[in-house]
Amino acid sequence: MAGLNKVVHSYQEALNGLNNDMTILVGGFGLCGIPEGLINHMVTTGVTGLTAISNNAGVDDFGLGLLLKQRQIATMIASYVGENATFEQQMLSGELNVILTPQGTLAEKIRAGGAGIPAFFTATGYGTPIADGKETREIKGRNYVLEESLTADFALVRAWKADTMGNLIFRKTAANFNPMMATAGKITVVEAEEIVQPGELDPNHIHTPGIYVDRVIQASFEKRIEQRTVKPQPDNQA
Repeated sequence: MAGLNKVVHSYQEALNGLNNDMTILVGGFGLCGIPEGLINHMVTTGVTGLTAISNNAGVDDFGLGLLLKQRQIATMIASYVGENATFEQQMLSGELNVILTPQGTLAEKIRAGGAGIPAFFTATGYGTPIADGKETREIKGRNYVLEESLTADFALVRAWKADTMGNLIFRKTAANFNPMMATAGKITVVEAEEIVQPGELDPNHIHTPGIYVDRVIQASFEKRIEQRTVKPQPDNQA
């Protein structure tokens, strides 16, 4: 990359350095805001033994479901099994190591990791199997569980707009886990719908500053809908 220009022009370049047994953060919520192209390229590389941190694994034949289908993920840290039957089958059979984490706790573990905070106390999960083996403490009359933060070797993020310096804007619901994950990867790779020149993004609307971003790639997205729900149309009245 020349100077502050973080744009790369191939998925091979975008994921350079990703190897077996690494930990990856993958943005998105279900199928909304996932880095589709980066995931697809990981499938073709055959990288294995991954620890994937994501809200869930989407569906069987799309997104992280493709990596699960090829047995490329060894451990999944997520809050929800979701609509992925492969995920469910591998978890129940013991083939896949799954660390289910309350959704708010998962989000805070990633945010804290990006902020350099090694751990924090939360009341969520106290008195349940989630707290097994973890330090607990009573603070001001309430019991809490100590949760360690999360970081990763790679953070794979999907943005609506990026400039060549890596400043990012996320659109609507796609601003789910993406902004916090962008801060918590040793290498953060962004797949953007549109890449513009520096100065074209309103500074007041930037969600993630470019200092957190290492590589940006232009992509097109299928934007598949996980569960399509439409309002019933009333019968035509004569």
